[in-house]
Amino acid sequence: MTASTTIRPTEDVDKHLEHYVEAFNSNDPDVLDLFYTEEAVAVWEPLAPLSGEARREYAREFLSRTPTMTAVERERYVTGDTVLFIIDWQIDMTGVDGEPEHLEGVGVDVVRKGADGKWRYAVDDAFGGNEPA
Repeated sequence: MTASTTIRPTEDVDKHLEHYVEAFNSNDPDVLDLFYTEEAVAVWEPLAPLSGEARREYAREFLSRTPTMTAVERERYVTGDTVLFIIDWQIDMTGVDGEPEHLEGVGVDVVRKGADGKWRYAVDDAFGGNEPA
């Protein structure tokens, strides 16, 4: 069993971000997809929401560039089975031109607890905290 096959969504909201970063850094799009609800919306480029197969395809292409993420929770608001996270994140990787690339932002994320008790993204807006008005 590889490390990426042991990375899964968690029932512990306190560990959600840690598990997600591990999944992201595995560069395995199938593992990363486990952290999203089926109908999840991801905004990985400002003002460009993706869902369904478009979201999965974007993740496959992006992860093929072997990015490494760090993330720190800034704020968290919990109500029942829903959490709003504000996350400071950074990603380092090789750009499409072969040169090092550094990305960073403030994510605004909505995470829901599923019927299985696991926390998954319903909305992952990587630039929600710093999009143009």
